[in-house]
Amino acid sequence: MLESVSHPIVLNPDGLDIQGESARIRAQGPVTAVALHDGVRAWSVTDQAILRDLLRDKRVSKDPRQHWPAFQDGRITPAWGLFTWVAVTNMFTAYGSDHTRLRRLVQPAFTQRRTDAMRPRIEAITQDLLDRLAQTPPGEAVDLREEFAYPLPIRVISELMGVPESLNPGLRTCVDGIFDTSLTAEQAQANFAEMQRILRELVEYRRGTPGDDMTSVLIAHRSEEDGSALTEQELVDTLLLVISAGHETTVNLLDQAIFLLLTRPDQLAQLNSGAVDWKNDLVEEVLRYEAPVAHLPLRYAVEDIDIETADGIVHIGRGEPILASYAAANRDPKVHGDTADQFDVTRINKAHMAFGYGAHLCLGAPLARMEAEVALPAIFRRFPGMRLAADRSELGTVASFISNGHKRLPVLLTS
Repeated sequence: MLESVSHPIVLNPDGLDIQGESARIRAQGPVTAVALHDGVRAWSVTDQAILRDLLRDKRVSKDPRQHWPAFQDGRITPAWGLFTWVAVTNMFTAYGSDHTRLRRLVQPAFTQRRTDAMRPRIEAITQDLLDRLAQTPPGEAVDLREEFAYPLPIRVISELMGVPESLNPGLRTCVDGIFDTSLTAEQAQANFAEMQRILRELVEYRRGTPGDDMTSVLIAHRSEEDGSALTEQELVDTLLLVISAGHETTVNLLDQAIFLLLTRPDQLAQLNSGAVDWKNDLVEEVLRYEAPVAHLPLRYAVEDIDIETADGIVHIGRGEPILASYAAANRDPKVHGDTADQFDVTRINKAHMAFGYGAHLCLGAPLARMEAEVALPAIFRRFPGMRLAADRSELGTVASFISNGHKRLPVLLTS
């Protein structure tokens, strides 16, 4: 039975104040109970050192079928708002040898060599998007989240996966729905079903027209011998994982970086002068300061775990769910001191966990970093007079406590 606080903070499904909420959770303790959809409780871990230890601890699993009693006995049903996040069968929810097997199948698509080979395409897509933005009539605002931050990573990951252009609009709608924690249970179920339908259509398309893409490679693994290397459901759910995780974090990274620099011209000037570096200074500080994924559900204690904190021992019981609260852990004052809540590209220690840690470290992290490294200096050099076209209070937020980004990012491209 989860304890820690009698009235745990209920995570806002609309993501209205992710950083403020994270600070309030941290104030209740480095490991404390929070409430998710329908009152389901989980242990939120906001201490960076403790979270790192848990993410590499073999006593912590991501497989609810083996290690979450509420899922095993049917209390967690498709009607639960976060069911998609725990019920898929891919490396995201795998444990032990199953995770090793599934990760090994995806890993070749994200080698350093293959990532480096994507740079020319990333540069070309970036220039294409900038050329389109340049056609915006003078004085007319343009939403950079919609017209730049979103299309760049979705085009990159779609090419990597071999997605035909006809499927892109539907996939985008479904991916948005997966991260939208404000959907009703019925909406979430319908969205998941449509996502599965589209991905199965993608599989059938690539079976008939194989190419040098991830989907075709995974299909080949599916067809090996007796098919034991990859089941059909694992194939579809692996594609779901790659296409959703493969672009959502980058959308938010680009969105937050542009916003932060437009509201901090002194730090933009340091980047433009070369005093600090776009890749190692800006990108890493944005990932630390505004984690693209704020809270990531879920993990489970394989056995009882006792965690020593400054306030005493926190006991996580066998089978209890654990929430990796990256937004809070990245601003841990024990790591970043009194300036943890300040954005500073000159910060020496930018240690963060934006892409996870341990066995489940995001395979696409180098690709996301490369996209940001290419796109951010390019857009600020192309439009040096760019400025926000709305008050920051009017930008809104993504309707999610998982995805951490603005609802819109309107700017004027020229002064």
